[in-house]
Amino acid sequence: MSASRSVSADAAPSPSPSLATGQRSLGDPEVRYPLWPVLTAGCPATSTPDMAYPVEVDYAYDDVPGTLFDPARDKGGIDRWAPLLPPLHAPGLGEGRTPLVELTDGVWIKDESRNPTWSHKDRLNRCTVSAAVGSGAQGIVVASSGNHGASAAAYAARAGLRCVVLASAGAPPAVQSFLDAYGAAVLPVPEHERWSLMRQIVDRLGYHPVSNLTAAAHTGHAFGPEGYKTIAYEIYTELGVPAAVFVPTGYGELLFGVWKGFAELARLGLASRTPRMYACEPATGAPLAAALDRGIPAATVPVGPTSAYAIDCPVGGYRGVIAVRESGGRALRVSDAEMAAARAELAAGGLWAEVSSAASLAGLRQLAPPSGEGALVCVSTSSGFKDMDVGTNPLEPVSPSDWATVAGRLRAAGISLA
Repeated sequence: MSASRSVSADAAPSPSPSLATGQRSLGDPEVRYPLWPVLTAGCPATSTPDMAYPVEVDYAYDDVPGTLFDPARDKGGIDRWAPLLPPLHAPGLGEGRTPLVELTDGVWIKDESRNPTWSHKDRLNRCTVSAAVGSGAQGIVVASSGNHGASAAAYAARAGLRCVVLASAGAPPAVQSFLDAYGAAVLPVPEHERWSLMRQIVDRLGYHPVSNLTAAAHTGHAFGPEGYKTIAYEIYTELGVPAAVFVPTGYGELLFGVWKGFAELARLGLASRTPRMYACEPATGAPLAAALDRGIPAATVPVGPTSAYAIDCPVGGYRGVIAVRESGGRALRVSDAEMAAARAELAAGGLWAEVSSAASLAGLRQLAPPSGEGALVCVSTSSGFKDMDVGTNPLEPVSPSDWATVAGRLRAAGISLA
């Protein structure tokens, strides 16, 4: 499809009051496209063989209802924010409205494990599967061995679409159970071959891709990060604008979405600033930190072993650069040891998080921002059920009549018998 400097939207009829008007290139904001068809491989006009630029959804901001952010207005889930989302053609599962839990004084955890498939990806997939429905596709295809695949399968099932998941043979046990339950067709293939197979499925079957289709840099789905904006809206209605938000970061879609939500609040005159956005990446890779260090739109880096498999990415995307740069934040490299310590701290506060989810708190603790500057929010993306080691440590039975063994177990758990 050709780009123009001013193209009116050609949106399909929407069952929700969406104010989406079209798609806009992040490589050149003057390059615009209609809302349909959805550009699933970035901006064709500004991208080059070496760099792929994403597109974002634009809205008629002047028409946003003045009561949209009224705390008393609550339609439940992300449907509340329909005017600032792409058309929600797919039915929801009650995603959104996740709690903010104060972990320590001034440090809040946005617990995304409370979503229907226990991760933040539900917000994204409500929007991407809506794009599939609006496009008339009979199914979706996703490349993922984790939260994204489980969530996409759920929303496809809810919408009556078939789902093909390109995964690895070593997917976490909980994710495999999700995929089985939702009737997804799972094809375990080597990771480096997933995207070429996904393109074939798109071309041969007409399935809608809800994963990245570009190799030069990550562009992802145009509608996906729009769902993540609702995290910012929810934080705002409960806390106002925090001083900083710490985000586990792989490809940068979540980071960008949360930043964009706050940027929209500023654009609408509801906030005077955006929070500083801190991208928290595994130190074994960290493509966003590399791109920022080198002053380039995106970087490809070698990756080493890490338990944070969900955000272990060799390639970054321009979205993350925008979020960090525009907010005055930073990209932080966090170690496995720091994430393990943060995960333990969350658990001590009653929150069981996936290792990757704990990257946000690990980044905050690494930075040690001064107290008193305002609320600090860490996005915890997923449940500890999603980790690779779930179910690998069966309990050893103990006889109730063997007090010596019982006492030994209790002491090992740190319980005093005095």
